[in-house]
Amino acid sequence: MLKVNINGVDFKNPVIAASGTFGFGSEYNEFYDVGMLGGISSKGLTLNPKDGNNGIRVFETPSGMMNSVGLQNPGIERFISEELPKMRKLNTNVIANVGGGCIEDYETAVEKLRGTDIDMIELNISCPNVKSGGMAFGIKSEVAYDVVSKIKKIADKPLMVKLSPNAENIVEMALECERAGADSISLINTLKGLAIDPYKRKPVFDNVYAGVSGPAVKPVALRMVHEVAKAVSVPVIGLGGIVSGIDAIEFMMAGASAVQIGTVNFFNPNAGKEIIEQMEQFCKEQGIKDINEIIGII
Repeated sequence: MLKVNINGVDFKNPVIAASGTFGFGSEYNEFYDVGMLGGISSKGLTLNPKDGNNGIRVFETPSGMMNSVGLQNPGIERFISEELPKMRKLNTNVIANVGGGCIEDYETAVEKLRGTDIDMIELNISCPNVKSGGMAFGIKSEVAYDVVSKIKKIADKPLMVKLSPNAENIVEMALECERAGADSISLINTLKGLAIDPYKRKPVFDNVYAGVSGPAVKPVALRMVHEVAKAVSVPVIGLGGIVSGIDAIEFMMAGASAVQIGTVNFFNPNAGKEIIEQMEQFCKEQGIKDINEIIGII
C-alpha cells in the first residue's frame, strides 16, 4: 500500500528521517524499530570532521524551532568505517547527506563514497561557499548547476539534491539542478531566521542567523513542493513542518513521491512510527490501495 520507488530504489514506505534530526538512526531505535521507516538520511557529512557551531544551537520558536548546529559530524571517512555498518543493520534505506565549503570538498567526499553500500546521496547545497564570500551554493541557479553537474559525474548512486527555500527562484533552481543531472530533488531545507534576546540585547545565536523549521514553515514548504513538482520531471521529496500522517499525505498530493520528517523527531521521538501508521489508516479509510495514486493530484 505504501511502497514507492525513487530512482530505482525501493522504499517500503515514503517516510524518510531527515538529515540532522535523526543522528545515524541508532538513537531512535531505542524508541521504536526504525527499520520500519522508508529510509534514513544521515547527519550532514563533510569531508573532514566538524565540531559544529559555538554557543546556543537549538532555540524554540512559536510552532517550530531554530537551529545553528553547524553540521557537527565525524567526517566522511569515519562515517564509512564506523557509522555506515551500523546503519546498514537497521534494515532500511541509507541516504548519505553530503555538504561542503567548496566544490572540491564535495567532489572529494563523494569520491570517497564510491563503492560503499549507501542507497542514495543527498547533496546539501545550502552550505556556505567559502570561496565566494559565504553565499550558499543553493542561492544562485548557475552556482548550483556547477556543483551538481560536477558531483553527478562522480556519484555512483542516485543523486538527490536538497534545495534551500532561500534560493532566488526555487523553480528555476530545481530546473537547473535537474538539467545538471539531479536524479531527484528534496525540499525545503530550513528558512533563514533571526532570534533576539532582548535582555542581553543581542542575537540568540553566535552566528546571528539560524535555520527555522517545524509546523510554522509547512505552508511555505507545501507551496514550494507543489511549484517544483509541477515544473520538473524527476521525483520530488517533500519536507518542512510534517508532524502527522495527514501532513505527509498533503505533501504527496502536492506532488512529492516521498517525504522527510525532521523537527517532529525532537518533540515526538515516536513520530516516524506514528506517521506511517496514520498514513496507512488514511489510505484504508479512503479506499486508496496504492499511495502512488495520490501523488501530484493537486
